[in-house]
Amino acid sequence: MTRILLLGKDGQVGWELARALPALGELQAYGRQQADLADLDGLRALVQRARPDVIVNAAAYTEVDRAETEPELAMAVNGAAPGLLAEEARQMEALLLHLSTDYVFDGKARQPYRETDPPNPISVYGRSKLAGEQAVQSPGARALILRTSWIYSLRRESFVTKVLGWARQRDKLRIVDDQWGSPTWCRTLAAAAVHALSSLVRREAEHRLGLYHVVCRGAPSRYELAEAALKFSGLDPQPSLKRASNDEFPARADRPAYSALDPTLFEKTFGYAMPDWQSCLQQALARGTKQGNPPVKPGSAA
Repeated sequence: MTRILLLGKDGQVGWELARALPALGELQAYGRQQADLADLDGLRALVQRARPDVIVNAAAYTEVDRAETEPELAMAVNGAAPGLLAEEARQMEALLLHLSTDYVFDGKARQPYRETDPPNPISVYGRSKLAGEQAVQSPGARALILRTSWIYSLRRESFVTKVLGWARQRDKLRIVDDQWGSPTWCRTLAAAAVHALSSLVRREAEHRLGLYHVVCRGAPSRYELAEAALKFSGLDPQPSLKRASNDEFPARADRPAYSALDPTLFEKTFGYAMPDWQSCLQQALARGTKQGNPPVKPGSAA
């Protein structure tokens, strides 16, 4: 049976992967407490004990603003650790699946980024994630890198849960309308990742290894995403939305103004159609309502 090692099992995507990956083999799943990616020696020892056929790295340093003051830690977790995993995977002839981000781009585009577009990160977080991509793509590594954008979950804090939390406490919300991305439900990404792995674990499609964009289709603004989230949530009464500029909500780290991704290459290569962002959001909110997921406490309305 295929042995699969999952890192980051408690994150938004990791939680979904932990439930989907057993269909492909015997799963060992670890969270931050059991597998600290900043501890490279401990990480190497864990991988060598597990002797996996497949390593799935869903763990990352994701505190975008804090990374500006903790660049060494961000680079260790997002840059050095993936490189170590690639090295161990190469020695074991294992397959490595690594998740990356739209923040490797500078946001100056006006159409969804393709895999051939040159990255140019504008934050420490983005630079650390690009370093991880480059390390994973080392010669001889059997690596699959999936970039995604604007991941959300109803189980963990995300932009969608923040909007719903604010809506329960306020009658007016100011949401930025000058940032655009590809909102992607974590369950949608996990399903696509497992689909891609299903052929690769059997070594039937080695030519498919490489870098892909995996997102729900579309490029709404933050405002449009918030508007749809309120519409599909069924909250009554709903607050009124006001458009705002990103400059009104200063943050330590710069974000790409436009970071939508184009999933066409993934779709054609793996024969898998990515759904549109509205249908995924509607499905996620419908499931969350049935499961009774509690709202996350609201924070800043940026």
